[in-house]
Amino acid sequence: MKNRILLSSWLILGIACTSAKTETDDWLKKGIDTAAAQLKSMTEKTRANADTILLPRSVRTTFDTAFITHQLGRAFQESEPEIPGSKTGEIRFCSTIYDWTSGFFPGSLWYMYELTGNDFFKEQAIMHTNLLNPVKTHTGTHDLGFMMFCSFGNAERLARNDTIAPILQQTADNLITRFDPNIGCIRSWDFGPWNFPVIIDNMMNLELLFHVSRQSGNPEYKRIAVTHANTTLKHHFRPDASSFHVVSYRNDGSVECRQTFQGKANESCWARGQAWALYGYTTCFRETGDTTYLDMAKNIATLIMTRVTTDDAVPFWDYDAPDLPETPRDASAAAITASAMLSLYRLTSDSKYFDYAEKILKNLSSPVYLASAGSNQGFVLKHSTGSLPHGSEIDSPLNYADYYYLESLKKYMDIRNLDYKNL
Repeated sequence: MKNRILLSSWLILGIACTSAKTETDDWLKKGIDTAAAQLKSMTEKTRANADTILLPRSVRTTFDTAFITHQLGRAFQESEPEIPGSKTGEIRFCSTIYDWTSGFFPGSLWYMYELTGNDFFKEQAIMHTNLLNPVKTHTGTHDLGFMMFCSFGNAERLARNDTIAPILQQTADNLITRFDPNIGCIRSWDFGPWNFPVIIDNMMNLELLFHVSRQSGNPEYKRIAVTHANTTLKHHFRPDASSFHVVSYRNDGSVECRQTFQGKANESCWARGQAWALYGYTTCFRETGDTTYLDMAKNIATLIMTRVTTDDAVPFWDYDAPDLPETPRDASAAAITASAMLSLYRLTSDSKYFDYAEKILKNLSSPVYLASAGSNQGFVLKHSTGSLPHGSEIDSPLNYADYYYLESLKKYMDIRNLDYKNL
């Protein structure tokens, strides 16, 4: 999610920053121009008819069970049900506005407007963001931060009006109804065999609570966010700073089990989960100044830089997946990591975080991952993985990969004091 306000705790930078364009910055302009062309073409696909606007999520891909079983190293039993009439290669839209990914395409449009200054993207961002207005009353998921802060949060920052803050506060009010004080966490899912499941992804939804607490002056939202972060810190991590995906709690707050849902195995490192953890604890430090969170973020960053062994720093879908040419990558995990690393650099001035993020962004902006204009069904990046154990969105474009890629480009340009019109 968007790091919306550069607080006074952020450091004055100088190490890797320059206001001058260099010959090696061609990749940056290429990335932004390609993304602009792709998003513009995508907006033409989102209007199903005069009355219906759709929200793009991914592109349908198909892999056989033998491939998935080999990747997992165990029996493959689950698969995503096919939508009648769907075909491989077709665009997949969010089934409803309550899809957990519904806020990412509007958010990408907001970033495109911010990067280019083109009012076309602002108009489209407003239109697609307004689709999500009913979500402000929803209580059925922890993903409200993804859905509403990526959309309305960016809208408030770039096109402020009096209606947005109440929408975000109502959303936060609904999110905290999922908080259990005996457990000290916000409940993630309402399905499955678990008593009270909490996933590492949930760290990303705390930024909404920090923001609303600051804007409203009500410390309760921040208190709940901090409590959730502390409970997760205590129970989700292994000694090497890698994270379990799912931790379920008994009603008394004790741990029921530690498992994975989208990773290779319970003890493996699901790539996107490590990225969520890095982003989440970097945000917590920025919002609180508590160095416990900074230390955790640094440890997770070290884990990522150590465990991701691919030459281009775009990880396999799970760090423990087989190191084979056919093993799917996860560009979404790389994009989230790049964004988090750039924020960590701004908080520490440690150039290794900037350098790592820059490496990721240059590689994501290469033809290997950056789609050519007019291809990829309008998505910006190729080669992400949603949930391999469920046969879902394997080696596919994903709307959140695009979102965090664009967020990273904006952070990168801000750090280097670059402006699009001068690229």
